[in-house]
Amino acid sequence: MIRQDTLDYQKLFLDDIPLLDVRAPVEFDRGAFSHSQNIPLLDNPQREAIGTCYKNEGQDTAIALALELVNPELRKQKLEQWREFVKSHPDGYLYCFRGGLRSRTTQAWLQEQSINYPLIKGGYKAMRTYLIEQLELSAQQLPFVILSGLTGSGKTHVLKKTNYYVDLEGLANHRGSAFGSDVHDFQPTQINWENELSIACLKYRHHLPNAGLLLEDESKRIGRCILPDNFHKKMTQAPYIFLERALEERIAIIREDYFANNWLLYQQEFQELAEEKFSAFLFNCLQRIKKRLGGIRYQKMHALFTIALKHLFITGQSHLFDESIVLLLEEYYDPMYQYQLKNKQSKVIFSGTESEILAWVDEHLKNMKP
Repeated sequence: MIRQDTLDYQKLFLDDIPLLDVRAPVEFDRGAFSHSQNIPLLDNPQREAIGTCYKNEGQDTAIALALELVNPELRKQKLEQWREFVKSHPDGYLYCFRGGLRSRTTQAWLQEQSINYPLIKGGYKAMRTYLIEQLELSAQQLPFVILSGLTGSGKTHVLKKTNYYVDLEGLANHRGSAFGSDVHDFQPTQINWENELSIACLKYRHHLPNAGLLLEDESKRIGRCILPDNFHKKMTQAPYIFLERALEERIAIIREDYFANNWLLYQQEFQELAEEKFSAFLFNCLQRIKKRLGGIRYQKMHALFTIALKHLFITGQSHLFDESIVLLLEEYYDPMYQYQLKNKQSKVIFSGTESEILAWVDEHLKNMKP
């Protein structure tokens, strides 16, 4: 049975349908989807040359140039790559930017090989527009509840123990603090971040249509990823629940997440360069908040980090970071968080320990919609 071209963008995203992206690499790098693979019809220079030709001399001349640039050997190579994709993903679809010439050319070349593979009408542009619209609907329709708590409370750990969340930091690949980047310091582009946030919220609305959505308390910027205006505005107006955690527990969580575990990742990634890379990472993070810390506290933190790093590299133990963690919490993060919480538009509607928060969420979020 021959599958037909599709306009069903919702199904594509809800089911993570494999997508063959035949746009140029530069277009794919600007924005794409996590379940897409880029096997371009044209490379970047070819796309630029054809675009210039189209603008100056018209479509027919541009098509002729494209056929000239994609020579028989290159065409054979592309077909082999596309055939492998189709073989691995028989339920997939292909697309270009607008669902026009490039995707139809790809489809036609495959048909010449007796391979019928459907395309997405409207292409990437239409899918991107759909996701922008759906993200707006999510901000309007989903009842938000914000999980708040002092730095080191383990909000992300608690969030993931519920059934009612979207992990903003996970999607942004950043823990949302000055020390929050991962070993690769990799974050999605702003467009990809928005795409994946929209897809996550779309899936949530589909699978839990009556539930409220628990989100971790975040600023508008998570690393280099920026929350869309309406989405963040909705968060600032949503009710808050506050996670209570003893200082000793917070110190242990921060030590484990930001120092012990991170050091293991740096060793795995950089091996003999791990000490140099991890030291540079921590001191660069500290430098970012130097102005807010003030000169005296910054110098003290720098000295404490130096001692703790030396001990970590010799013994593998991270407990000497505790003194710097206490300093950061009591003299920097806690006062800042308390000030921000006091100035939020919404008030805290529930406070409790981890187990109490989890029980509250389970009781109140499963049926929040009228």
